[in-house]
Amino acid sequence: MNIRLRTPRFIAHPGPGPRPSLRRFVLAALLVTNAAAAGAAYQARTVGDWVVSPSSDQQGCFLSRTYPAPRQTTLQLGLDTDGGNRLTILNANWSIRPRERLTMDFRLSNAAFPRHVAIGIATQGKKGFVTSFGKTFPASLAASRVLHVRRGDVPVEELGLDGSGAAIAELRRCVDQYRAPAGAPRPARADRDRIPTDPFAAPTARDSRQ
Repeated sequence: MNIRLRTPRFIAHPGPGPRPSLRRFVLAALLVTNAAAAGAAYQARTVGDWVVSPSSDQQGCFLSRTYPAPRQTTLQLGLDTDGGNRLTILNANWSIRPRERLTMDFRLSNAAFPRHVAIGIATQGKKGFVTSFGKTFPASLAASRVLHVRRGDVPVEELGLDGSGAAIAELRRCVDQYRAPAGAPRPARADRDRIPTDPFAAPTARDSRQ
């Protein structure tokens, strides 16, 4: 799996397959949840129950919604300038371990993603998971009324998506603020994506940290 750290993008497999680089996968997700350092080209705004904000690396934007009690689940969808996306769902009651590899079934009103891989994360005082879908996923979510997630026979969450169409339209406008003009050179890959955290570690340990 080719996952770049600078642009928060990752590709999840629809079923069993090679394990992704967890460090890059999780760090990319955390970029979505921290917009404090984002520039002033786009100001966060509310669209119904959703909030659209720029990503902290200015390589895309994300929308988020926190649902009411008792579960108070948070849903976030990040969209990058190259079309990559990631879905994050967080809940303070969950016991998911960070970097835990999960296989779950995702179902929208108009699409299904069985046995889809997600990775456990912990952020904002909550635990949850992050995953990614194909480039058509934001359009599918915009046209859907609900998102159901199951882990085998156990329901994980059932979230209403009312207002998601208008929210995703605004999300795309936000992303357009950061998209480079056609023909503009792409930024060089960050050195931290190439250089291991501990170059003196044993090969197995070093690989696990990338």
